[in-house]
Amino acid sequence: MKEDFSIINGTKICYEVLGVGDPLFLIHGFGAKKETWRAQIGALSEHFKVIRFDNRGAGKSDRPGGSYSMEVFADDLNGLMNYLKIEKAHVIGWSLGGMIVQNFAIKYPERVNKIVLINTNYGFPDASGPEVYKNMRIEEIKLKEEDPEKAFWQSVKMGFHIKFRKKMEAEPSKKWHGLWSAEDLIKESTIDTSTIQDVENQAIALNTHNTYDRLSEIKNETLLLAASHDRLTPKFSIEQIHEKIPNSTLVVIEQAGHDSPLEKALEVNKNIIEFLKK
Repeated sequence: MKEDFSIINGTKICYEVLGVGDPLFLIHGFGAKKETWRAQIGALSEHFKVIRFDNRGAGKSDRPGGSYSMEVFADDLNGLMNYLKIEKAHVIGWSLGGMIVQNFAIKYPERVNKIVLINTNYGFPDASGPEVYKNMRIEEIKLKEEDPEKAFWQSVKMGFHIKFRKKMEAEPSKKWHGLWSAEDLIKESTIDTSTIQDVENQAIALNTHNTYDRLSEIKNETLLLAASHDRLTPKFSIEQIHEKIPNSTLVVIEQAGHDSPLEKALEVNKNIIEFLKK
């Protein structure tokens, strides 16, 4: 897939476009990059024009200093839509990406078609929440510098259901759903990695996220995908969003963790495609 670059709000953003049809943007999570959608990009591009991109501070996009905020991330998405001459699109966000999508839909409702929010929350009732996220990612970065494989297996404890994780450990080269293996993820984790400064910048944005009192403003059809065993954004976080967005549908992916788009890729993809096409 060919990578392209554009200057959005003074920042170089790396993006990829695949497929034809209604435009669909994929927004990745905290300390991640566009490649985390590896299990979705193929299936979704059979039905839609899919655009995945690296947020500022991630992947091959620029990593400017200064304070990041949810509004800045939302403005970047708006700017990329302008650059690509896309007036309106479906938007999907996972974790931090789901937070960005909420803020985008509230600020730019005229640009949003349908919404999918995956394993995310409306904010952090406990002010220490963003600090916990930040410290966890920083420890992962430090360990990755010493031993990328060890760092990966440490990180999957928070991302995958224990039964699935044990299968991954037993067969690290197995292509799950014919799409990815643990070995693929380990290799990918060493490319264009986040720095401690990147994580600190993104953590500032987490502190600016609180959509709870404005979620009812989102009138779009919204699919909420929660994972039954998500330890990072527990299922009740999505359930609370479901209560506030009037035109939302909640689906719980069973026996799955925060990385359900990888772990239960076929089920996640099926739910997304059926929702967007109906």
